[in-house]
Amino acid sequence: MLKVFLVEDEIIIREGIKNNIDWEREGFAFVGEASDGELAYPLIQQTRPDILLTDIRMPFMDGLELSRLVKQEMPDMKIIVLSGYDEFEYAKEGINIGITDYLVKPVSGSQLLEAVKKVEKIILEEMEQRQFLQTFERERQENAQLARQKFFRRLVSGKQPVAVLLKEGREVDMDLAAKRYNIVLFQLFLGGEVEGYSEEQNMAVRAVEAMTANMSQVLMVELGLEGWAFILKENEEKQLEQLEREFLEGIQQTIQKADSGIEYFGGVGEAVGRLGELSRCFEAANRAFAYRYLLPRNQIISSGELAKEGAVDEGLQLSALQVDKLDRRIVERFLKTGLKSEAIHFIDEYLASLGESNVQSLLFRQYVTMDFYFAAAAMVEQLGYESGVLAELCGDFQTTPAVFSTVEQSRGYLRRLLETAIDLREKSSQQKYTTLLKDARSYIEQHYDEENISLNTVAASVNLSPNHFSTIFSQEMGQTFIEFLTQVRMEKAKEMLRGTSLKTAEIAFAVGYKDSHYFSYLFKKTQECTPREFRAQA
Repeated sequence: MLKVFLVEDEIIIREGIKNNIDWEREGFAFVGEASDGELAYPLIQQTRPDILLTDIRMPFMDGLELSRLVKQEMPDMKIIVLSGYDEFEYAKEGINIGITDYLVKPVSGSQLLEAVKKVEKIILEEMEQRQFLQTFERERQENAQLARQKFFRRLVSGKQPVAVLLKEGREVDMDLAAKRYNIVLFQLFLGGEVEGYSEEQNMAVRAVEAMTANMSQVLMVELGLEGWAFILKENEEKQLEQLEREFLEGIQQTIQKADSGIEYFGGVGEAVGRLGELSRCFEAANRAFAYRYLLPRNQIISSGELAKEGAVDEGLQLSALQVDKLDRRIVERFLKTGLKSEAIHFIDEYLASLGESNVQSLLFRQYVTMDFYFAAAAMVEQLGYESGVLAELCGDFQTTPAVFSTVEQSRGYLRRLLETAIDLREKSSQQKYTTLLKDARSYIEQHYDEENISLNTVAASVNLSPNHFSTIFSQEMGQTFIEFLTQVRMEKAKEMLRGTSLKTAEIAFAVGYKDSHYFSYLFKKTQECTPREFRAQA
């Protein structure tokens, strides 16, 4: 119901306008009145009406001055000016201010109501247009995020020609032309865990994304469960080393300012001079990023520093065969949250951190392998698998001496062990995601007709962050959240078109669209016919 406010210094006219029109029956809320602009202004700020009816000639502050103030603060408010002075100059000044209509007194109740109804139509059309743009923008952003993810995977694969990468980059709003490049992989953690929903985490995510949006030489790619990839580009404005320093300092300061207990870890690649070399840069960043399982969080590791310093943490150094210093919790952490593609990097860095001379020892390799096996076996048993499943899938190293014959043989077995355990973990997760997505679909089925249903509200209903939920939903459902919601709404609309005599605008509102034009556009786009044509066919 739109709100109306009246400003008129003549009390008889004011009372007549107020009382001679049944505002509520006509679909309006009469929210206030005043005798001049000075008294009206604070009341208007308080009640925030949609339509302002005001006289021009009033003491203390006239209608034009009031209109000018109101338009500066509340530009969407519609103003209808009433005046006993049929003068062009007043009308012209009112047009410059942005007044919607200008009525000359005396004005009958029917004339005024007709003018108000006309303005109501304008307001509703503008509201529908805003909803259309908001819905379109949400859909565009979700699709653009997924398109960037897919493009980034192709970009760092090293298999695409440079000309193709430049062209595809422009299509996802990524200008890749630069003198040199580097990649930063970065992830936020909630209380030591990757999964879960937290408004504090979302606030930190938004802060990082806002900071990055102001840096023209940094391209951001949302990687879902894996955090972000940032591509740093050198140009005439700033050298790559300076850009990297400012970016890393900025991102750490941004998270520290959030003061929300959120942890982070980052890995920096090695600078390259060609777009086709980004695969090498990404590989280096990934190696550094793998240290999030080995080292304390809240730091950003550079691949260059790892090469210089031997990539060792004093807490993990071993001398001779002091195997008591091995920390199985590091392996358990990787098994819990690591990705299959990271297994080989994790093994390399884990072994390197324990010392090259140690790895050459047969006894030491046997101990490390058993430690990995016990950690993996414990995890898969917790997931509900039989205790011997790993031995069946990877081979029993106690009866396979070749596992320990060389460092490479041991390394290969460890990789097979981790990748198999992660496959089992993901299989178990699929079952969990099946239940989660069932709950999400149920929520959508119950709330599809609500205008404010969104990725955020559905994600919150299943206790996941929006980014995490979006990634899972797209991977498991084979379509984006917006596509699924639209599909549900279209199916409900088709039921109403077949089984009721409701008008198209009424059906649009019933399935969650205030804008009937946007509903008709989506219906034709998804069903390849208009609602009218569908009803005729049915």
